[in-house]
Amino acid sequence: MEPWDIARTGEPVAAELGMDAWARGEAERGRWIEALAAHPVLIQRPIITADDGTAVVGRSPESVRSVLP
Repeated sequence: MEPWDIARTGEPVAAELGMDAWARGEAERGRWIEALAAHPVLIQRPIITADDGTAVVGRSPESVRSVLP
């Protein structure tokens, strides 16, 4: 998963940072990671990592089932 895939862009701090307008790509990955590290409230939870290394945000039963054997 990419950092923008797990970001809560609807949070007030995301609006303050203007994250909706941030580009999503390799060159911008560091900017996203820095923002998530500085503002943990922006990270969707839970993040579930499967044995094969895939990861999903486990906010729905369907996403959780998608990584279960």
